[in-house]
Amino acid sequence: MPLASKSSIPNPQKIGWKTAAGLVIANIIGTGVFTSLGFQLMEIQNTWSILLLWAIGGGMALMGALIYAELGTHFKKTGGDYIFLSQTIHPAVGYLYAWVSLTVGFSAPIAIAAMAMNNYLRPLFGDTLLPGLSALVLVPLAHSISLSKSAIFQNSLTIFKVLFLLSLIAIGFWFIPNISSNALNFNSSWQSEILQPGFAVSLIYVFFAYTGWNSAAYIIEEVKEPQKTLPKALILATLFVTIIYLLFHFVLLKHASLEQLMGKIEVTEIAFGNIFGEKGALWVGLFIGIQLLATISGYAWIGPRITFAMAQDFKLWRPLSKTNLQGIPVRAILLNTLISLILFLSGSFEQIMLYAGFVLQLMGTITIYSSLKIRKPEGFTTPWKPIPQVLYILSSVVISGYIIYERPWESLAGLGLLGIGFLLYLADKKTA
Repeated sequence: MPLASKSSIPNPQKIGWKTAAGLVIANIIGTGVFTSLGFQLMEIQNTWSILLLWAIGGGMALMGALIYAELGTHFKKTGGDYIFLSQTIHPAVGYLYAWVSLTVGFSAPIAIAAMAMNNYLRPLFGDTLLPGLSALVLVPLAHSISLSKSAIFQNSLTIFKVLFLLSLIAIGFWFIPNISSNALNFNSSWQSEILQPGFAVSLIYVFFAYTGWNSAAYIIEEVKEPQKTLPKALILATLFVTIIYLLFHFVLLKHASLEQLMGKIEVTEIAFGNIFGEKGALWVGLFIGIQLLATISGYAWIGPRITFAMAQDFKLWRPLSKTNLQGIPVRAILLNTLISLILFLSGSFEQIMLYAGFVLQLMGTITIYSSLKIRKPEGFTTPWKPIPQVLYILSSVVISGYIIYERPWESLAGLGLLGIGFLLYLADKKTA
């Protein structure tokens, strides 16, 4: 198994903007859009407030996509935030991001998707861990063959995911609500709700649901003509998902009552069960479980590339810098899968979502700041720079402050994870 070069993944294969955009879409659309509304309704109930949550999340993701397009086309190296932070701020900060990505950033979404898959497929397979466990183990193996095979596999799953979600939206708009009172509420209470701490906490679920908008920036060396392809893929995919999310949540609120949805994970099954009945809800749940394969696949493709980039630079992780003959970082894929498995077997759905969401938001904000240190971008330039960066950072700081206040234990867990990563950095050494 040949050792990869220091500067890049030795892979002659490249993907186009459609595959890159599809990867972004698959990584964004995961468990969050199908499950988080119930948690949000425990804090806020006005429809304008709910839609504003998802619009803010989309706006933040779009600003981030513009900024990451600049970072990716400037540095032109696979590894994403690890490369950006190491070269603009300090190697220690890049190391922390790679550590976070390895432990929760990409492994937690995989674990959560696998947990949700078990919930949705329970009517078919019973009370077993087997469906999610199988997907968690087998899907990463599919990305251990070659880049071309990964692209075909990912594109097929993404097409299924998008067609399924568009079908649900069309059905939701076509059918008249079959309940006496739905959760739609367009009164003026949103004006007070958006000022409450609960609104900020609810944004964490939204940000988690948008996680993945920067996916294509992590594999820049595997993308054709990155100067054009990367911005196009990031921006179009993020805009598409934002519109889908807004329409989908309107549909959920239209076809279920507030009492039915509050605090529930299976909000999609509840809403469409009101349309189709129990058997129809069963089929919707089964398809949700199947489409989660695309989410697991997307994170299994991207996450190990960050670990691979760190492994090239630091001795502790050096064994993970080896690739197969097709240039695939197989060892990094296996480690990422192992950590996902541990989280899958030991974690709580909501706690992992909040814990991972907080620490990822924090590190992502630092990456956004790092783009301000690039004075002369060598590629795409963020429009109206530095306004998007400033808006993103200020919004993120305010929201993170609310989260620390409202959910201190999850926040402390995230900060503790960063502390462990920093101790590892101090004990680790750069390769020659």
